[in-house]
Amino acid sequence: MDTITSREFRAFPGVEDWRPRVTGAFALFRTGTFAAGAQLFAAIAELAEAADHHPDVDVRYSTVRVRLLTHSAGGLTAKDAALAAQISDAARELDIPAVTDRMQELMLAVATTDASAVLPFWKAATGFKELRDGVLYDAGGRGPLIWFQPLDKPLRGKSHLDVNAPRDVIEKRLQAALDAGGVLVDDSHAPAWWTLADADGHKLDLSPWR
Repeated sequence: MDTITSREFRAFPGVEDWRPRVTGAFALFRTGTFAAGAQLFAAIAELAEAADHHPDVDVRYSTVRVRLLTHSAGGLTAKDAALAAQISDAARELDIPAVTDRMQELMLAVATTDASAVLPFWKAATGFKELRDGVLYDAGGRGPLIWFQPLDKPLRGKSHLDVNAPRDVIEKRLQAALDAGGVLVDDSHAPAWWTLADADGHKLDLSPWR
């Protein structure tokens, strides 16, 4: 099955609750109670079995987080979009709303002049797999992405955190971080990402999902 881009995924009807990125399409549902979360999980399991397509589902006390990805294709496909729409319909039938204000992922950026020299070490030490050139990921979907950033200019440090989230969330975080005493270090790459620093000079990038 052919993979589709994030833009193509968003063009499918009924996927407004979902936010696609390189590691899959994500949705977060606010259930309020564990019992409601169990009901939603049961509905998702039934849909997944019928479609023979199984998402990753994280059931917490008051939320259910779902990730869709076609592993055999190595990315998002129309199969993911179809199941996403069905899951959203099931959530609405249970009167469970989708939320996006808490959706985010952390990424560890390791600046290096030669990723091929250090990447084998990081793969061995973390047990992560290579998602694409220069990016490692936890196949279990629990750990952060590790990105080996090409070093093209001097940096105060060679590692920093990236906060990845939907664009509307990142734009709110940017203003909140500045209001909390952060300093805008570099906006030359905006709106792809903004580099901020805290009062001690520790850097962090805010990067919207694409």
